[in-house]
Amino acid sequence: MTEQELAEACAKAMWNDDSASQRLGMSLDNIAPGEATLSMDITAEMSNGHGNCHGGYIFTLADSAFAFACNSRNQITVAQQNSITYINPGRIGDRLTATAREVSLRGRSGIYDVRITNQQGEHIAEFRGHSRSVKGTHLPQQN
Repeated sequence: MTEQELAEACAKAMWNDDSASQRLGMSLDNIAPGEATLSMDITAEMSNGHGNCHGGYIFTLADSAFAFACNSRNQITVAQQNSITYINPGRIGDRLTATAREVSLRGRSGIYDVRITNQQGEHIAEFRGHSRSVKGTHLPQQN
């Protein structure tokens, strides 16, 4: 199995059990080793008191992209610490896209940057996630 095939198989296994991302209407648009792109339409139910997308939904989209990127090598990996900086508001009706890329992977620790943009390519937020691999795999290990 190639690294790309492994990433795709791990993403499929994760997606099947990821009811949060599915119920929010996210789509997994791209997966590669250490990378993932997810997108989501912002609905009126996701609005805050200012009439914009609630930041928690933007964070959730970024966190899901981070999760798929850092779990792309068949090692169960969890978030150790995350932060987000909001740059522009997401608007009701926007389609937001979160693109996660691996910055560093050393031993069991990784760092991933996620850029969130809207359908016009406007920069909405930047998310940084620190990961930690734990015991277990998504797919059976082949000897």
